[in-house]
Amino acid sequence: MIRVGIGTDKHRLVFNRKLVLGGVEIEWGKGAAGHSDGDVLVHAIIDALLGAAGLGDIGHHFPDTDPKWKDADSLMLLARTLELLESASFVPLNVDATIHLELPKLGRLKQEISGKIADTLKVPRHCVNIKAKTGEGLDSVGRGEAIEAIAIAQIGTR
Repeated sequence: MIRVGIGTDKHRLVFNRKLVLGGVEIEWGKGAAGHSDGDVLVHAIIDALLGAAGLGDIGHHFPDTDPKWKDADSLMLLARTLELLESASFVPLNVDATIHLELPKLGRLKQEISGKIADTLKVPRHCVNIKAKTGEGLDSVGRGEAIEAIAIAQIGTR
């Protein structure tokens, strides 16, 4: 059996916070405000995987009201999500995701980001595709006020 899920996440960008995408820390003046490390890409992927498996969402498993998840490394949350999938007899097959961010440009970092996610999910690197889009000066993303990610994940039974 093959199942598909979709996930989204959006965070405000703030000064004096590190920017983390797919577990890669990016040198820039702003980062995503959030309870954990604010990695919108990984959060969207987690929601896509959980949704595909019918296991709820990131807020159910890793609530921002629980101090245990304060400043948590989102790749660790992704690894725990993989354990939840495996417990339900599912394995990830592929992930396709898009990051919406005006600056910085991510072209040179997309391969590194997809590699970290693939390694965490224990899938071949070609099974994780990461794209980046700007907001063309429109809305909160385009004005540099926010970052957003959308992910689709396909899972299968073991």
